[in-house]
This record gives sequence, C-alpha cells and structure tokens, in this order.
Amino acid sequence: MVRSARELHVALFAFLLNLPWEFLQVPLYVGMPTMPHWQAVQACAQASLGDVLIALTAYWAVSGWRRWRYWLRDYGAKEILGFALVGVGLTVALEWHATIATQRWAYAPLMPTVEWLGTGLSPLLQWLILPPLILWMARRHLLGSEAVSKHNI
Repeated sequence: MVRSARELHVALFAFLLNLPWEFLQVPLYVGMPTMPHWQAVQACAQASLGDVLIALTAYWAVSGWRRWRYWLRDYGAKEILGFALVGVGLTVALEWHATIATQRWAYAPLMPTVEWLGTGLSPLLQWLILPPLILWMARRHLLGSEAVSKHNI
C-alpha cells in the first residue's frame, strides 16, 4: 500500500530533483558560499524539504480541483499547469516573506530578480522547470511499482 501512495512518489522525486537545484543556487544567496560546508548542506536539505511540502500542497490542490486523488496515473497539460502554478504561487509568497517581510535571507548580486513579484528568478524557474519532471518521474515510478506489485501477487 505504501509503495502505491501517489504522494510518496511525488515527495521522493520533488526531493531528488530540488536538492541539486538548491545546491546550484548557493552562489545566488548572500552568505551561502562562505557558510561552513555542513551548515550549507543542511540549509540546502531543509530548503529541499520545503520544496517537498510545496509539491505535496500542489498535488493536493490539483487533487481537489480534479476531485480525484489518483490523477497522477493519467494527467495532462492542465494538471501540469495547475501543479506548477500552485508551486510558483507558494514559492513567490515564501520568497517575498523571507527576503522582504522577515529578511531571513537575501539575494546576492548574482541573483536576477523579478522586481514586480519580489522574488529571484532562480526559485521562480525552479517551479516552472521541475514540476513536469517531478510528475513524469513520479508517474513512471508509480506505474512501475504497481506492475511489480501485480506481478508478485
């Protein structure tokens, strides 16, 4: 039953795809390149876990819109767009909150910004590029694990 949980597959691939993205963004945030190694690794892992929560929220939002939790099995452009838009919306809100409202972190001069959104370009691109890959990989893995389960019965 756990192997077939759609959310588990989405969470797994959201983490695996977002973690390297977070590491690649290190030069784009103030203080990250000079942070002690283990502290930077922890910060990137924590950000990736935050991305997992965004991905799960996006998955559940599309599930609510579709009124079907199992949409990952058979999705199309509308579901990808909905998943990505929820992710973009949450990311823009979180980045604005962290960089402007609470000043938890700051963008380095290397970070291109989208001023009217109050966010960096890299986190925005992250939630435009990775969602289709997350869904594609999660679906492949889900269908593969279901085939293995049926074969072992």
